[in-house]
Amino acid sequence: MRQINSNYAIYFNKKYKRTGHLWQGRYKSWYIIKEQYLYDLFRYIEHNPIKAKITQKIGEYPFTLLATILDENREVISCSKHSKLKKEIEYEGIQEHLEMALSEEELNTLEKEKQKKIIQKEHEFRQEKSRTLQEYFDNVMTKNERNLTILKALDDGYKQSEVAKYLNISSAMVSKIFRGVK
Repeated sequence: MRQINSNYAIYFNKKYKRTGHLWQGRYKSWYIIKEQYLYDLFRYIEHNPIKAKITQKIGEYPFTLLATILDENREVISCSKHSKLKKEIEYEGIQEHLEMALSEEELNTLEKEKQKKIIQKEHEFRQEKSRTLQEYFDNVMTKNERNLTILKALDDGYKQSEVAKYLNISSAMVSKIFRGVK
């Protein structure tokens, strides 16, 4: 991306006989590990033109993926042809989901997800856990508290087997707790 940005800035500056920076700040990217994070990012991106008062509703701003997907007369650019959003736009409810504005809590969650450190082991990427299992379970007294804490630990990226081993319970029990809430 750095090279693309640099080359485009050179091209643009030559074409319009100007000098200096074209982009503000450095290019940044983040790994998307959780599917919910991806869908919240879709919503965030699609609502930016509305927030900037450029359009009134999602899908109207011509430079978003959703606009190209919804406009049957436009060709979807090649790098977007296999987009997860493009594949799922036909499913009932996805457009309604995108139309919902992000709450303050969801915006805070997006920011927290962005700040989490990513660890790569061979070809697997995962987020660094925010707390140890001991920190999670130190003050847990009741079974209900334990179950809620298990869900928090799983949400933080711990595997069911890791939680089960730490608590000295079966993986099946952790799985049952997980499925019971979902």
